Amino acid sequence: MISIYTGTFYKAFGLKIQSEVSLPEVKIVKDSLHNIDVNIMVKDLTQEWKKYGRKGKFAVMNDTVMFHIKNTAIFSVVKGERVIVSPFENADENKIRLYVLGSCMGIILLQRKILPLHGSALVIDGKAYAIIGHSGAGKSTLASTLMKTGYKLISDDVIAVSLSENQEFIVHSSYPQQKLWEESLEKLALPKNKYSPLFEREKKYAIPVESYFHNGERVPLAGIFELEKSVQEQLTIEKVQNSIEKLPVLFHHTFRNSVLNRLGLLKWHFSSTASLANQVEMYRIKRPTSGFTPYEIQSLLLNTIRKGD
Repeated sequence: MISIYTGTFYKAFGLKIQSEVSLPEVKIVKDSLHNIDVNIMVKDLTQEWKKYGRKGKFAVMNDTVMFHIKNTAIFSVVKGERVIVSPFENADENKIRLYVLGSCMGIILLQRKILPLHGSALVIDGKAYAIIGHSGAGKSTLASTLMKTGYKLISDDVIAVSLSENQEFIVHSSYPQQKLWEESLEKLALPKNKYSPLFEREKKYAIPVESYFHNGERVPLAGIFELEKSVQEQLTIEKVQNSIEKLPVLFHHTFRNSVLNRLGLLKWHFSSTASLANQVEMYRIKRPTSGFTPYEIQSLLLNTIRKGD
């Protein structure tokens, strides 16, 4: 059974969090926090799931999103303020935390009208750059290559983007952990025997990256790079000139976009991503499906940032 803690405070994604579930990956705030943004608690949700849930589906009821992960837990995310975890017997605490810090926090951000992009974000020359793309495109591998070069990770998997008081888009710091596929570990010469797989059927691993993590809380978002696999043999990059063309890209790479309509957030999402598209440059990098090219992609990306075109 999962251990329950009281009075533990954290900060991540620009939010003040109080949690009954231990979150060792996340920055602990030693003093108690006022005006808590999110409470994470443990409670039995069995009856609620029987009433509202369906296997393999997200259940959305007004301001609440529920989902069920086999052999792990039932989760309920309420009004952008509360995460309820109902763990199953002998559930792996690591997997419970994976969903709390991933899907649950992504939904929390949506409910609070903070845009969660699915990808990795790094700080380069004092500004944040998001790397987005479909699963297997090489986002995290490219991020790891940039980190080895000396650039700091600010968020992995869920990138929290919001407008600052000055109407500038910013990325909020999350927590110092990165998820990598087994193939990426091998190519980056990282020993996989040091880490445990996150899922039974997928060889993806959680890698602590404290020394490569940005310690500040938020950084201006200066650019977005969409990474795609391509059958062409040549590595290419192009600037997405048309703001209208950016909108479907931002929709497809919004974390848990399947719940947007059911939460009544499509209008907000369109408005937010339209503003983002007008303010922030976007580039599309196409890489060959064969071969390992993160160092070449890194050079292309850095040259583009420094030239500003």
